[in-house]
This record gives sequence, C-alpha cells and structure tokens, in this order.
Amino acid sequence: MRSDGPTGGWSAADLDAVDLDAVDLFDARFHAADDPHRVWAAMRRRAPLHRQELPDGRGFWSVTRYQDACRVLGNHREFTSERGSLLQQLGKGDAAAGKMLVATDPPRHGELRRPLRALFSGASLVAAEQRVRAAVDTLVRSVAEDGVWDVAEQAARLPMAAAAALMDLPEEDWPDLARWTDMAAAPEDPACRVGSSGATLAIAHHELFEYFAREARSRAGTEGEDLIRRLATMCVEGAALSRDEVVVNCYSVLLGANATTAHTAAGTVLALAHDPHMYRAVRENPDLVPALVEEGLRWTSAARSFLRHAVADVELSGGRVPAGDAVAVWVGSANRDETVFAEAERFVLPRADNRHIAFGYGPHYCLGAAVARMTLRILFEQIVALVEELEPAGPPRRLASNFVAGYTRLPVRTRLRARARSGMPTQARPL
Repeated sequence: MRSDGPTGGWSAADLDAVDLDAVDLFDARFHAADDPHRVWAAMRRRAPLHRQELPDGRGFWSVTRYQDACRVLGNHREFTSERGSLLQQLGKGDAAAGKMLVATDPPRHGELRRPLRALFSGASLVAAEQRVRAAVDTLVRSVAEDGVWDVAEQAARLPMAAAAALMDLPEEDWPDLARWTDMAAAPEDPACRVGSSGATLAIAHHELFEYFAREARSRAGTEGEDLIRRLATMCVEGAALSRDEVVVNCYSVLLGANATTAHTAAGTVLALAHDPHMYRAVRENPDLVPALVEEGLRWTSAARSFLRHAVADVELSGGRVPAGDAVAVWVGSANRDETVFAEAERFVLPRADNRHIAFGYGPHYCLGAAVARMTLRILFEQIVALVEELEPAGPPRRLASNFVAGYTRLPVRTRLRARARSGMPTQARPL
C-alpha cells in the first residue's frame, strides 16, 4: 500500500531545474507557500551541503542527506547545541545555553536528562494515557456524519493533554498555553502573529516564562510528582537548578510537544484521506496502526529543522563546514532520503526498517517520544473504529514556519461507520 499524498516524486529534469541560489529556506513564508520537499530533493542530488546567506549577512549551511543529518545531530564534539537549536535563533545565540536540555551538550545534558526519564515512561506514562484518551474522545466526538472536520484545529488539543498530565497543568490553562506555544513555534504565521514576528516571539516567551515561574513558586514544598516539581527539587552536579533553569525546561517540553504531535496527526490524516485503499486496509486491520504512526512520523517530520554550530572544521557530503558556522539539519529531507528509504516520496504502509529521525537523533533524541507515540496510536485506533471513509474537503493551509511542518487548516469530510451512526459505542483497542 502506498500513497502519493499531497506531494509526489520528481524527475531528474525537475530537480535540475530548481534554482538553489534563489531558494530562501530561512523564510517561513516559503514553507507555507511552496513545497520544500522538491528543493530538498534537488539539494540531496546536487548540493547536499548548501550555504545560504541572508541579506543582513547571517549565513548557514543546509544538510539534507540522512547520514549527514545523523552525524550533525549525534556528534556533540563536532556540532554544539549551545549556540541555538532553532533556525530563528541564527546569529542571536541562546540565553538558555547550558540551562535548557535542548541547548546543552553532554555531559551536563545527560545530568539534566537522567532524573526526568521516569516521568516519560512506566507509571507516569500510564497515568498520562487517561488524559490522552479523554482528549481523543473529545476530538473524535467532533466528527459529524457527512460533515467537514478541520483536523488541524481539533488535533491541537492532543499534545496539551499529554503535556498537562506530565506537568499537572489545569485544563482551564490549556487554551492560553497552546496559543503561546504556537506563537513561539511560528511567530511569522498570520494565525499566530501579534504585530511583528519579533513582538510575537517576545510576548510568547514572556507569557510562558511568567506562567511557569508562577507555577514553580506555587508548588514549592508541596506534594506531587510532576515535571515542574521534579525540576524544582532535583540536583545536577550537586547543585539545585535555578528558577531560570526550571522555567526554560518547562517551556522546552511544552514547545516540543505542541510542535510535533498535533501536526503529525493532521498530516497522517491527510495522507489517509488521499488514499482510500490504504485507509480501508488500516480500518480492516487495526494491527497496522503502530506502523501507520511510524510512517506518519517519517512522512510529516513535524519538527522540520534543528540548528547546530560546528565546533571545528568538519567534512560532510558536499564539502567542509568551517568552525563556528551554523548548520541547519532539515529533518524532513533526511526522512525522505532515497538512499535510505525505498519509495521515499511515497507514504508506504507497512514500511520495513523505518529508521526515521522525526524525534531527532543522538543525545537529544526526544524525551517525550513514547508519549507522542502513545497519543498518536490512541488517536488512530479511535479514528479507524469510528470513521468509514475519509476524503479531502478543501485545500489545506500550511503553517508558516522554518521549524514546524504543519497546517493551520486541514478540512476533511468523513463518513461514519454504521455502528457509530446507530449510536453504538466504539472502543479503542487496548495498548
């Protein structure tokens, strides 16, 4: 089973015709209006290490092949995370370097990470499942017979449910937290922007940092086992974390959750809507759901890019990165590298040996990967139990972001299964 989905393969002539010098991968609007996959395919073919310079003099190298992406993300001795991990930080550095997990290199990164692992597995994961199932139930109840379902809008609730369970966040705070994290992830998107993109980012950071600072203060000395309390009480290298370290790591976890799960869900629904044969196969055999989730993660690559800086001169495919230069790893390109994935530009189910790096690679592999997989699995178990058919109901609207690959609008028309129409309860398969 396979689907071309919203994009397809290109001929050698198509890729040779791409003017790489005219492409601006830094521009968030490009990712909303154009198809970066065609550009990335041309780069993998012709310029796997490509330098772009911005009008203000800032510059960065683009890495597009899978092996190079794994090397940049996986080797902290060659590429540091402590000068900014997001492309929008290019040339600005990161005030949270050495404090926030994603902006800290080993060995301190491991010292920060190890005490948090238990919150993303075992009993904590089981507890989070209940909130996730409640959020999924709310989402699937929005599916109406012969109605149009905006998957992008509805799926936005999913990561908040999982993050809220891990961080003990009151449900009445979810809408504000979701809005602020959207603003932080995509400050140039019209649906998120408040004034200029710089003002949007500043507002988002102020609101989120103030929120988590208040929560950390109010929970000091109280009973409970959640991420905020764990950060506030744990010690790293014999010292307690500062209030700033607690706040920026809470922010990072929430941003990471919102930047991936919802957009992976929406993009996977879109692929299924484009291929009724594939959707029918999953509906008739729900055992395919885990494979569907993995292919959806590869196909959408919702965390579009990560930034690193070369510690010393480094040779990669296509040339040398000088010490100190910025390198953008395009995860969406690496996950469609035709030398690693057969029929890489197609949504294939089941896909053998799906070695995608949608959750990153190496020391910074996503701490919440198990939570995201659980959330997506529960969602698609419920969808295939409820929905007979899916079809596109209008053009999707892509998010303007060089960090997150997703949608702000994705209308899908559904036809419910007979038992759902008759009011019979639908049960998700147990995990």
